[in-house]
Amino acid sequence: MMRSLKFRTLAGVLGCLSLVPTAALAANDGGGADLGKAVEATIPPLMKANDIPGMAVAVLANGEARYFNYGVASRESGQAVTQDTLFELGSISKTFTGILGAYALAQGKLSLGDKASRYQPELKGSAFDRISLLQLATYSAGGLPLQFPDAVVDPSSMLAYYRGWKPDYAPGARRLYSNPSIGLFGHLAARSLGQPFDEAMEKGLLPKLGLSHTFIHVPAAEQSRYAWGYSKAGKPVRVGPGALDAEAYGIKSSAADMLKYLAINMSGQTEPALRRAMDASHAAYYRVGDLHQGLGWEGYRYPLSLERLLAGNSNEIAFQPQQVAWLNPPRPAGADVLLNKTGSTNGFGGYVLFVPSRKIGIVMLANRNYPNAERVRAAYRILSALDPSLAHAGRP
Repeated sequence: MMRSLKFRTLAGVLGCLSLVPTAALAANDGGGADLGKAVEATIPPLMKANDIPGMAVAVLANGEARYFNYGVASRESGQAVTQDTLFELGSISKTFTGILGAYALAQGKLSLGDKASRYQPELKGSAFDRISLLQLATYSAGGLPLQFPDAVVDPSSMLAYYRGWKPDYAPGARRLYSNPSIGLFGHLAARSLGQPFDEAMEKGLLPKLGLSHTFIHVPAAEQSRYAWGYSKAGKPVRVGPGALDAEAYGIKSSAADMLKYLAINMSGQTEPALRRAMDASHAAYYRVGDLHQGLGWEGYRYPLSLERLLAGNSNEIAFQPQQVAWLNPPRPAGADVLLNKTGSTNGFGGYVLFVPSRKIGIVMLANRNYPNAERVRAAYRILSALDPSLAHAGRP
């Protein structure tokens, strides 16, 4: 299996420049060797077990960004994966949507307590007169489903769906993970900024974050970097259009750009309004067990055991309604947290996490959708190689 490994400095990552790899990581590089061994022991077996054609893994630790690239971006062409290969992020996109909404909040364009219909007059007289932007952003609007019904195919049918939708629960009572929920939050946040969502993201937020290889719409000049995903049947696929797709699951990015993204989420090196936005996206608004729900991001007190991290990323949490315990006021994330997000499309599967107190970030991007539990186990094994404190994290 083809593999390449590179490193860059943290300062370079935060410089948000077009960077060139400077050296291969030496095999006797102390902690770097431990990291390399952990990645090598984890990723090739994971790929074999799940028939994953290619993976890009990026790790931020000890002030260095390290890249481990495996396999191919396309089985048909044989093009190798690099840290600059573009993968579909799936629901990792929701973290960008959360930050965009929080950026509108930081500029005074909206309040999270505002009712949704304030920003979309067509929703007046519907359930969204009683549902807040915060409830939309945190999947607690009252039971919006994971996906839109098949009949929702355009903006008109989408608005008709929302106007006719009836909550199953009181707003704020239950968490039910939902693309139509956070998707509508992103749509309304962009309206508060006076822009379509795609424009607010691609011409506004992404450049402010210094992410030059992160897109909703991959431009022609970048198409050669765009990996093919592979379906369960092994067919090459890419994500298709859908209602509020950009807001909920539409971003494509590289391991190098995503590691920059994690670094800037931890560093504070950005304009004050954007820093406040990222802090607001990291904050805990309610708890479901050990999971602390942010705006897109999902957090846990750190250190934590693998079992607790698996529980927070379980199918039960993803697909079943959960009673929530609101935190009033919201709890700032602080340093001793782990923030993470999984994401999938039909042909791709990703996972990102970062730990501010340890200045550790991990990005795992694959061109096949595979179980979240396998992603979490793999990332935790890599994290454990970097942080010995996890050996004692089984305590309550």
